[in-house]
Amino acid sequence: MSATDRTDPAHVRARRICRVTLVGFAVNLFLSLAKLGAGLAGRSGAMVADAVHSFSDLATDVVVILFARISAKPRDDGHDYGHGKYETLATVLISLALAAVGAGIALRSVGAIRAVASGGVLPRPGWVALAAAVVSVAAKELLYRYTVREGRAIDSPSVVANAWHHRSDALSSLGTLLGIACACFLGPAWRIADPLAALVVALFIFKVAFALVRTGLDELLERSLPADVEAEILRIVTADSRVQAPHNLRTRHIGAAIAVEVHIRVDGAMSVACSHALTVDIERRLRERFGQGTLIAVHVEPLK
Repeated sequence: MSATDRTDPAHVRARRICRVTLVGFAVNLFLSLAKLGAGLAGRSGAMVADAVHSFSDLATDVVVILFARISAKPRDDGHDYGHGKYETLATVLISLALAAVGAGIALRSVGAIRAVASGGVLPRPGWVALAAAVVSVAAKELLYRYTVREGRAIDSPSVVANAWHHRSDALSSLGTLLGIACACFLGPAWRIADPLAALVVALFIFKVAFALVRTGLDELLERSLPADVEAEILRIVTADSRVQAPHNLRTRHIGAAIAVEVHIRVDGAMSVACSHALTVDIERRLRERFGQGTLIAVHVEPLK
């Protein structure tokens, strides 16, 4: 990789995505193995399930890293608008993984609740499972805060989605912690608190997954930018008094970047060189506001 490539914003962004995701991968690997061992040693089905949840995070970490590298590639003959939509696709895949995790937690919880309702007694977990739950909650919440901060700083929806996957694991572990604590301190009658808390967590995970899937699909289906953003774009375009009657505005997301197409009218006597300079200035102001990766097409028409 040349020095220019190393300083290219797209490659810098891709490296930051890979770095934050590799940190998450390392933490997830450690927690997954630790929770699985603690669940087996401490006779805690909830902790074993929590370990499976953490293993699912490993898969999404790999997805983010792979798609970040693809989305950072410059445009080519087959991708005139670049590869940004690959990151959006990663967001959708991670969100579907979140929903699948929530469904698995919900099914296990309902099964445990039905077993108790039928007269069954859930096993008492060991102290090692309780300790593992405490460590998991703390580690995953810290990992969520670090990941979501980085994701928002580099405007990466897939990293933000992965951050919420970390938080879903923290909330799952919190439900596991509450259930194990009740089982350890309050006796057999309170052991149902574990599946009840996990069911609440599953509903929260569904809510987050739905919001992320909807955002990703909006981008894949070429949904326009919000009305207030389009109004701001028009204000920037018409900041020069020589620009008249902007129309045919079209906007969309392409990964972390946006694309803007707009028609403007200018004095028909204006020279080609002058109108070109005017469009260059419009592009400069739009990129200053929305980022250097913004894709802009300005079509000039004469005033009638």
